[in-house]
Amino acid sequence: MAGPPRRLTLPPISAAEPGTLYQQIVDGLKREVSEGRLPPGSALPSFRSLAEELLVSVITVKRAYEELEREGIIYRRQGLGTFVATAAVDRTREAKTGRARELLQEALREATEAGLSARDVIHLLQSLLQEREPRHVRKRD
Repeated sequence: MAGPPRRLTLPPISAAEPGTLYQQIVDGLKREVSEGRLPPGSALPSFRSLAEELLVSVITVKRAYEELEREGIIYRRQGLGTFVATAAVDRTREAKTGRARELLQEALREATEAGLSARDVIHLLQSLLQEREPRHVRKRD
């Protein structure tokens, strides 16, 4: 297990943002894990510490941690703290893949309604992928 709890770099938690406060915490922690900023074994802040940092109630943080624990992203050890689970990266990747699939299905529905052919959709997706690729990595076709 890692040393002291890491200082998290979650986006501000706000009632003005979409989703409940606890869900914003859940999503933020999943993002930190999936992007490698919270590797397996990393110690997380206590409920109270994170609540103070994010300016939310301890109950909100507790609920977020409980959901993450149910999903196998984190685990708690009595007297030791809360840690990122070994399988967390795989679980967050599965969740992100599922969400990406939903978004792609929605995009496909929109494209179909706009009258785009399957070939048009494939070309559009290829152009989006090329835009994301750094120039020095692009292959010449």
